Amino acid sequence: MVQPLPTADSIPDELNDYGFQTIPDVLAYACSQFREKPAYTSFGRTIDYEELDRLSAAFAVYLQQETDLQPGDRVAIQLPNLIQYPIVLFGILRAGLVVVNTNPLYTSAEMEHQFCDSGAKALIIHKSMAHNAEKILDKTQIQHLFVTQVGDLHDFIKRNLLNAAVKYLKKMEPDYNLPNAIPLRAALYKYQGQLPAVVKRTPADTAVLQYTGGTTGVSKGAVLTHANLIANMLQAKERLTVPGVDWTETVISPLPLYHIYAFTVAQVVSLLGGHSVLIPNPRDIPGFVKELGRWRMSTFIGLNTLFIALCNHEKFRDVDFSNLKFTASGGMALNLATAEQWKAETGCEIIEGYGLTETSPAVCFNPPSQNRVGTIGLPMTHTDIRIIGTDGQDVAPGEAGELCVKGPQVMKGYWQRERETRSSFTEDGYFITGDIATVDEEGYYRIVDRAKDMIIVSGFNVYPNEIEDVITQHPDVIECAAIGIPDTKAGESVKVFVVSENAELSREQIRDWCKDKLTRYKVPKQVEFASELPKSNVGKVLRRMLKDDSSTAA
Repeated sequence: MVQPLPTADSIPDELNDYGFQTIPDVLAYACSQFREKPAYTSFGRTIDYEELDRLSAAFAVYLQQETDLQPGDRVAIQLPNLIQYPIVLFGILRAGLVVVNTNPLYTSAEMEHQFCDSGAKALIIHKSMAHNAEKILDKTQIQHLFVTQVGDLHDFIKRNLLNAAVKYLKKMEPDYNLPNAIPLRAALYKYQGQLPAVVKRTPADTAVLQYTGGTTGVSKGAVLTHANLIANMLQAKERLTVPGVDWTETVISPLPLYHIYAFTVAQVVSLLGGHSVLIPNPRDIPGFVKELGRWRMSTFIGLNTLFIALCNHEKFRDVDFSNLKFTASGGMALNLATAEQWKAETGCEIIEGYGLTETSPAVCFNPPSQNRVGTIGLPMTHTDIRIIGTDGQDVAPGEAGELCVKGPQVMKGYWQRERETRSSFTEDGYFITGDIATVDEEGYYRIVDRAKDMIIVSGFNVYPNEIEDVITQHPDVIECAAIGIPDTKAGESVKVFVVSENAELSREQIRDWCKDKLTRYKVPKQVEFASELPKSNVGKVLRRMLKDDSSTAA
């Protein structure tokens, strides 16, 4: 009899030698084993595991004693990669609450949707984004707001210098009026030395609402349990462990912690007592390269577009790569030319993996000792993959089909969306990824296309309907369609086709309209006006025809 795979409610016993039940258990283990080792660094400030333990406990006590939040309530985090992020993350979970990871680049409209959908009752936000929160706070259930600045955990002199530079020199903190906002620094230090009340949580309880999107354009919260996240952490630990190789000693982490890829990797590093160097603004390539020069890195976590940008910077080759053991790639497809250029510059091969928000995220990863560039590697342990053809049957090795996955890292479902949850799983419980894949005779998988119309811009998911919904609100637009087109820097960029009766309407007017309502990477790079859009017999816009036309034109 075949043993059923563990689900989102359980952690495989064969993986869980530690006896972990919840994420706070993982933190407790790491902090007891590695108390004096550095855990996280950002803006020159390093905290060790002892300080991470102390400050996250103090924040949990504050949440329990100074708010009316109850176990299971949702708390949103909207921060760049600052030291504060892991502290409040673990504090929220230690208080028995649920984390809602939020993109710090969101517009106020995008914030409103996610906060309302999740039912978040508290928010931790960077001061540079507080003016956006002010616009929509009264439309949400948020009752508790914590505001922080870049230098809040530095010493007195550096704290004031950093905060003043951000506010007055870089002018990154617009004025706002939120009289009930609580300074996060005050909350972190009020209960230092105290421990939070123990809240009984189980592996099946929700730990994180991780927002993704779909072809409907509606942003959905993937319900990730403690079991999901711990299972994937242990799966990743097993896959990446190489005898005699300490890859976690100095891990460069430029990807945002609100993204599930970086979120889980950072916890794997913590489990192993490693040191994550958080990069708050990887888009500043000169500044990023300068920061890299300060470290003798052991691992680099990135994605295709970032590898390209770094390799093309003239001073990148001056960085010390002598200790670089691993380079991991995820979030978007890795181009062969990029992999070759990175190895030529650093001497280190890129190890590619594949995952989704709904799978916590890792589904496949190349074994470091058996890496095959151009593939996403082998399935994680305790993970079963099916490649299904259009007839619903498994395809033969080498043939393309839709990749479906089952395992303990697969989400419980979409938050308060039963219909979408049901339609995302096969009858026998496999999550339907929407990606087209092949597998060779030795079990290595390769992603060849996407079944959905999703656009991936620098590793971020962009959904056509969301863009179309914004543009069609313009008074001069009749209808529009959004597609992804190849982009040498971002992998893909957004192109929209617009139908309008106003001959004076310009491409820049469309882009300006989008800039006020969409995150920067979602704003169309190209705008083309059309007299009509191709449609099926039932009136559905045929985006595939637009993509084919664009490819032909190119």
